[in-house]
Amino acid sequence: MDKRVEKIIAMMRADVRGELSLGEFAQSVNLSVWRLCHIFKSDVGMPPIRYLRLLRMERAKDLLESSFLSVKEIAFQVGLNDESHFVRDFKSTYGFSPALYRSQFKNKAAPDPHNGNGNGHGPTNGKSTQPTSVREHLVQIAKHTVLPTVHLFIYVFSYLT
Repeated sequence: MDKRVEKIIAMMRADVRGELSLGEFAQSVNLSVWRLCHIFKSDVGMPPIRYLRLLRMERAKDLLESSFLSVKEIAFQVGLNDESHFVRDFKSTYGFSPALYRSQFKNKAAPDPHNGNGNGHGPTNGKSTQPTSVREHLVQIAKHTVLPTVHLFIYVFSYLT
């Protein structure tokens, strides 16, 4: 992957709120906006703006799973000031509205009383079901992402690092 694209991806990940414009990203790597978009799309498989949107939705999904922030607060945290725009984007990415996703996630994350050990606290063998390495974590994320292009990108990237 082109080092300039890696730098842009790192900048996007550092600030999913999108404080920087596409022009500022291009300027930071000494490229025109058109050339940056061309290189980015050829390396990543999607334009930079779509990639940023995907990062925002992944961050929003993480916040829905791990925080008690309202949908409006989460939208603001990921750089979308219009809640209805955020809900529409989230639903198009994951197939559920943010509120429905959160409720379904919490229902799935609840301890299963029928897990075999009777106490509702997970596996009986004492082993954690958490990923043991960054690579396994990336593969796990790739398996749960909706977009196949990103799935492939994350999966390939996890083996290159």
